[in-house]
Amino acid sequence: MSRIRLSIGEVVLRGFEPGDRAALLQGLEDELRRVLADPAGRAAWARSHRTPVVKLPRLPFTPGPSGGRRFGVQMGRAIGERLKP
Repeated sequence: MSRIRLSIGEVVLRGFEPGDRAALLQGLEDELRRVLADPAGRAAWARSHRTPVVKLPRLPFTPGPSGGRRFGVQMGRAIGERLKP
């Protein structure tokens, strides 16, 4: 079993309401946890590597906590897809 350590130095969220930010960050955290726990990708993550910058596609955002959470999940999924070695 491999262990994954992910460090995110900073998340800058300009233009989001406080409630949307909290929901967005929770959705992002939950989705990254799910994506990185996937056994199919675990073997590829067994070796050390760094990805200093991840560029994401444009993601739709709907205001409100549920929209923020959905945005966070989409962001986590996009990050997971781009971090695969």
